[in-house]
Amino acid sequence: MFALLTQTYIMPEGPSILILKEAAMQFKGQKVVAASCNNGAIDAALLIHQTITDIKSWGKHFLICFPSLTVRVHMMMFGSYRINSHTEKPARLHLLFENGDELNFYASQLKLIDEPLDEIYDWSADVMSPTWDGKKAIKKMKDIPGLLACDALMNQNLFAGVGNIIKNEVLFRTQIHPESLMSALPPKKLKEFIAETISYSFEFLEQKKAGKLKKNWKAYNKKICPRDETPFIKRDTGKSHRTSFYCELCMKKYS
Repeated sequence: MFALLTQTYIMPEGPSILILKEAAMQFKGQKVVAASCNNGAIDAALLIHQTITDIKSWGKHFLICFPSLTVRVHMMMFGSYRINSHTEKPARLHLLFENGDELNFYASQLKLIDEPLDEIYDWSADVMSPTWDGKKAIKKMKDIPGLLACDALMNQNLFAGVGNIIKNEVLFRTQIHPESLMSALPPKKLKEFIAETISYSFEFLEQKKAGKLKKNWKAYNKKICPRDETPFIKRDTGKSHRTSFYCELCMKKYS
């Protein structure tokens, strides 16, 4: 049996899903002998006697691939998973394999996909994918009038995998006010914006693995700006209405 591996998510982002993907690769090639879903979101019986052909991810989506269908798991705000262990509460999705291993998801959103994944997902929009395409992201942003920086980062069609933590840290690092118009960013600042999004996403991954993610936050959930030592403004911004932490002294509002 593999060692217990439990991960709880709070606002899961792409790097956290990659960690789950790495942990779940042990199930590739294994056959499901029992399956259940505690809320009827999917017909879990369809998975019994099916063999996992691959484990993939796209942004915040965790994908369990079978020969003719794929299970999409979205952790939402408070989802969690357990490998070779379970809680007292029924799992949202429970998979038992022929060798006795098990994979359990809790407080997650499930969906069955029967179309080819390449027809559904733009893999080049995933900020942690080797196929990430920054030029394509810029082109997409130009087609969205009035797009704000805070909304651009939270738009999964533009930056799949970015969540509120990455958003706040990237904007602070680049000194861009969350309500800046993307169309008003100078080319050099736009290039920095995109580069920092990718760079910090991978830093997030390494810090999460090392258990040092929260210790390295500069803006997210912080009260004082470490650059100016003035109070951060904390409020919901943009059409996404997600919380932003920003400094009005060092973060410029492009408009």
